[in-house]
Amino acid sequence: MYVFNVSLSDIDRGVYENLEIRAAMHPSESDDYLVMRVLAYCLEYCEGISFSKGGVSDRDEPTLYARDLTGAYTLWVEIGSPAPERLHLAAKSAPRVALYCHRDPHLLPQRLKGTNIHREEEISAYTLDRGFLEALTDRLQRRMSLTLTVSEQQLYCAVGEETLETPVMPLSLR
Repeated sequence: MYVFNVSLSDIDRGVYENLEIRAAMHPSESDDYLVMRVLAYCLEYCEGISFSKGGVSDRDEPTLYARDLTGAYTLWVEIGSPAPERLHLAAKSAPRVALYCHRDPHLLPQRLKGTNIHREEEISAYTLDRGFLEALTDRLQRRMSLTLTVSEQQLYCAVGEETLETPVMPLSLR
C-alpha cells in the first residue's frame, strides 16, 4: 500500500484540493504504472473518483472511474495502451473517457489501427515526458507528499526540495 498526500492546484480546471490517495500496488504492476495511475487520479480529479476495486487485474472496471448517484459512469480512465475493445466499451459506458499513456505513446496508434472505437474523437489521450516519470518513479516511497500544480497544460511536481516538470501532452489515437 502506498499513501500519497497531495496538494493539488489544477489552475487549468479550477480544482484545488488536499488529497490523501491510498493506492494498493498489484504484484504485476510496475512502479511507473503506479505513478501514472496516481498522477491520472490527480489530473482527472473530480468528486467520487476511485480506483477500481480489483486493482489493475480487474478487467470489468476501468482503472479509475467516477459514477453519478444512479451508479452510471461519468468518467472512465485507462492507463497505458488498452485494447481497442476496452476503449470502445469505455466510450459507450461513460461520457468522459481519458487515457494516460505511460510508456511508448507511438505504440498506441499501431494497436488501434484498423479498429472501430465508439466516439473515438471524444476520447482524451495524454502522455507525460518519460524522463519526468522516471525521475518521479526513482523517488517513489511508501508514504510521499507531493505538491502538484497544473497550469497551461504544464505539470509541476514538488517532491521535498525538488520540483520536476513536464508538459501534459495530448495524443492522437490514430
